[in-house]
Amino acid sequence: MRDSFAYVGNETVGSMVEARLGALGYVRTSDVGSARTVVTYCTSQTALEDAYFDEGGLVQAAAAGTLLVDLSPSTPGFARELNAVAAVSDLMAVEAPLAVVDPVRADAFSDKGNLVCFAAGDEDALAAARPVLEAVAGSVRDMGGAGAGQLARAAWTLQATAQIVSAVEADALYRAVRRSSSPFGEEALRVGAAAPLAESVLAAVDEGRFDGGYTVEMFMAELSAALTAADDADLILPQAEACLHLLELLAVIGGSDKAPSALALVYGEEAACAEQGLDWTRAESAFGEGDDEDAEDGCEEGCDADGCGCGHAHGGYRDYPDYPGYGAYSAN
Repeated sequence: MRDSFAYVGNETVGSMVEARLGALGYVRTSDVGSARTVVTYCTSQTALEDAYFDEGGLVQAAAAGTLLVDLSPSTPGFARELNAVAAVSDLMAVEAPLAVVDPVRADAFSDKGNLVCFAAGDEDALAAARPVLEAVAGSVRDMGGAGAGQLARAAWTLQATAQIVSAVEADALYRAVRRSSSPFGEEALRVGAAAPLAESVLAAVDEGRFDGGYTVEMFMAELSAALTAADDADLILPQAEACLHLLELLAVIGGSDKAPSALALVYGEEAACAEQGLDWTRAESAFGEGDDEDAEDGCEEGCDADGCGCGHAHGGYRDYPDYPGYGAYSAN
C-alpha cells in the first residue's frame, strides 16, 4: 500500500510524525513488511543499531523497495553503513536528523516551523523522501551524500549546546552574586543574550519553565552522537564533554524528562530542585562510596584519599565540593 508507513522509536516524535503524515493521507501500520515507508527516531545509538540491524530488525523485515527515513541523531559513520546495507538489501535509506530550533518551548514539536532536518543520501532516495520530510519539518536542508546530514547535525548540536550552557551559567552567575552581595539585589539587570537561542533559554529559566516536549534525554542523545562522531575522527571536544557530564548529572537526579532549561537547576538551590522533583541523594548513590564500605574492604584505619595507597575511592560525593558544575549539591 503506497501510503502506509511504520514508525519505530520515541513516541513523542512518533505522535508528531503520525499526525503530520496522516494529514497527507498516510496510514500508520505496525507491520513493517507491508509499509512502503519506515520512519525512525531513537534516543540512543544502541537502540538505533538494534532497530535496523538486530535479528528481525528493519533491514531484514522491510520489503524490497521500502524507503527508510531516519530522523535520529547519529554519526556519519553509521549513516554511511546504513546506506550501504540498504543498497545491497534493495532498500532506500535517507538520513534526516531532526533539530529543534527552540528546544525550551513547551510545544517544541507541535510547530513545524520549529523543526529542521538535514537530509542526505542517494538522489533517488532523497526525492522519494521529500514529501515525508517536508511534512515533518519546516526546513529541509539538502546536505549531500550519505553521512553529510549527520555531520551537519553534529555541528548544529555543538553550537546549540554552547549557547544553552553559556546562558545557564551566565544566569547562575547573576543569581549567585545577588545572593552573596546585597548592594546588587534583585534590581541588577542581566546583560542579555548574544543569540536568540540563549535569550529563549534565559527567559525559560527566569519564568521557571522546565518542562517541554523536547527533553534532556533527547539533548543528551544529540550531544552523545556529536561526541562519537568527533571520537571517530580522533578529535577531543572538552567543552562538549563537560556539557554532557552536566546533562548526565541532571538525568541522574531525575531530570531526563525535563526541558534543557532545567540544567539551570543544577547550579541553584537544593530546594528549587526538590520543587521540580529532582533528588540530589540519587547523585550521592550514583557517584559516592562511603568510608564504612572502604573499611570493610580492608582499608587501614585512618587512611584517606591523600597519600593512601589502598586504591579505594574514598569518601562520598560530598567530599568534592569544588567539582565543576555540581553547585547545588556541594553548596547545600
